[in-house]
Amino acid sequence: MTSTASARPPGRPRSGVDAVVFAATLSTVHELGYARATVDRIAAATGIAKTTIYRRWPSKGALIVACLLDAFGPVPLEGASRAELMSSAIRWIAAKIGEPGVGDAFAGVFSDAVSDPELREILSTRLQDPYRIALQDALGEPENRVLFFIDVVVGTLLHRMGMTGEPMVDADVTALVEMVLPYFAEDAGPA
Repeated sequence: MTSTASARPPGRPRSGVDAVVFAATLSTVHELGYARATVDRIAAATGIAKTTIYRRWPSKGALIVACLLDAFGPVPLEGASRAELMSSAIRWIAAKIGEPGVGDAFAGVFSDAVSDPELREILSTRLQDPYRIALQDALGEPENRVLFFIDVVVGTLLHRMGMTGEPMVDADVTALVEMVLPYFAEDAGPA
């Protein structure tokens, strides 16, 4: 007797689940704020069981970091000179933080990580390290200088989000670029 049953395992197909959860996460964070965007609410918005979400991401922080990685994608390092590369990186992260839900999610998970060493480790290794390494390779800078560059730029952008609830406007991003670039120009600053 031959079976006509599908070879697909039971449950929701895995393809597309990440995209659905990530979209619902950013939407929920944008609508309710980071603190009120619970995994329960995200699960309800997706129609996916909370247990399914927790199997993939063991905590809200891990989910947010995965969501941010998806939202950011690879850093588009564009330009022929160091100044152009750094300017493109600054403008890219400013634009990403300005997307609905992204800045709120980033600021919220960053704030949670202050008192959560496990989440801090996830942020450092999964979110920051890939971008740090890409910048180190592109700029030929040591780790400590690239980390300082990230601290100054991302810290400034997140501070603006935290103080105003709004992303930095283009004129202020341009001013940030003009302030940061001289320090990181060839042979400037401590090595």
